Amino acid sequence: MKIGAVTIGQSPRVDLIPELREAIGAEVDIEERGALDNLSLEEVKTFYPGPKDYILVTRMRDGTEVKIAETYIIPRIKNCIADLEKQDVELIIFICTGEFPGVYSHKLIIWPDRLLEHTVRGILQKGIQAVVSPSPDQTAMMQKKWRGTKLQVVAEAVSPYSGSEEMFAEVAYRISKSKADLTVLDCIGFNRRIKKIFREITQKPVILPRTILGRVVGELLEGLPE
Repeated sequence: MKIGAVTIGQSPRVDLIPELREAIGAEVDIEERGALDNLSLEEVKTFYPGPKDYILVTRMRDGTEVKIAETYIIPRIKNCIADLEKQDVELIIFICTGEFPGVYSHKLIIWPDRLLEHTVRGILQKGIQAVVSPSPDQTAMMQKKWRGTKLQVVAEAVSPYSGSEEMFAEVAYRISKSKADLTVLDCIGFNRRIKKIFREITQKPVILPRTILGRVVGELLEGLPE
């Protein structure tokens, strides 16, 4: 069984795919494509966001963190999807929690940002929601993104790619003082180790996008021949 995976950075996502496979819980071949594949770091720097751009944070193949404007990579994302559609994949997963209006697929495509929103809506009808994004430049964007839940939103930022355990803990302590009812780690780059830090410090539920994504994919693939 083969599925496609599109990242806004460079493939392969060796920092992510092992945990995603574990969450899927089934033997699958994952065909990866990256919007920044075949580009040098210098070329990617030309995609740096301006003041009015929708900001995305991702990584290069070697782990280097980069910040890019959505508008520059949407055509490249569409090309990745079109290529995967030709590879006879069962479905396509999108490896980013950002919002990408106008991007579609002829295949079934799974968007983590929508999974996260509906998960939060399903478990918390009132209260305080903490949202952690990779960059302080994204905090205002997070407030806007999550206002549809009608919850009070506490926006924090720390990078899953360049942050340290001390930095994760510092943000988690601030969230614990805010009395948030749950925390959403709003970037696919956050991993289970980081989630554990937030869970232990806040003592409240923490939602990790990569495992939510993997478990939904596993549900969709269950029963299909391998």
